[in-house]
Amino acid sequence: MTDDAPAPETKAAPASNWLTGARAGYLALGVSVVALGLAAAPYFTGGENVRAYLLKHPEVLQEASQALQEKGEQARVDETNQAAAANAALLKPDPRDPSFGPADAKVTVIEFFDFRCPGCKAVAHDYRALMAAHPEVRFVFKDWPILDRGEDVTSQYAARAALAAHQQGKYLEVYDALMTERALSIEAIDRILAEHGVDMTRAKAAVASPETTRHIADIHTTAAALRLQGTPTFLINGKASSSIDPAEVGKMIEAAKR
Repeated sequence: MTDDAPAPETKAAPASNWLTGARAGYLALGVSVVALGLAAAPYFTGGENVRAYLLKHPEVLQEASQALQEKGEQARVDETNQAAAANAALLKPDPRDPSFGPADAKVTVIEFFDFRCPGCKAVAHDYRALMAAHPEVRFVFKDWPILDRGEDVTSQYAARAALAAHQQGKYLEVYDALMTERALSIEAIDRILAEHGVDMTRAKAAVASPETTRHIADIHTTAAALRLQGTPTFLINGKASSSIDPAEVGKMIEAAKR
């Protein structure tokens, strides 16, 4: 996962003021392995001086830092899986979500994402190829806007616009275009909708509707209950992937089929 989620709001803002109510904050994690190692090293005895060894072999610290990061990531995945098992009802089909593939599919893949998330954009093309390669799998899109800051509400608007396009049967083409657009803005989002034949009058009404506000609020609530840390997050039959790589998601799909 590449982008951290802020503390979720449990109550949806009224549709009339969703623009001013969209706020988020980053979750920061600091690791001081190098400083700690160099500070403590002189107090160790026996064999080669530890401090001198670490200075001579800094790759050891890199390996330790990477191992610590991987351990932390696995802990987050385990936490999400435990939360998913305890809140299985939250992963049941929601008719409001854009979903593609058989309703009775043996395998269901759910993606929580933000249209401005760099990681989401980086894997979007390969993820769509994964969908094409597995027509027997159900793919569910959870539009989870978490990257807005201050007065910037582009992520929120993109999610609402995509859901408006879904109401007109044009979700995937709009999804692809929004993921391809390098610098999203509200103007660019409107242009993309119009270019793909979305009725803008209907779309604008859907963007501002209380129903869309509730839908996105419910996605935030679900993400919070699942202890999700950022986007993109993929769940395959209720199990979180530790990697955002679609190839790894594909391996989990194959394992779930068996």
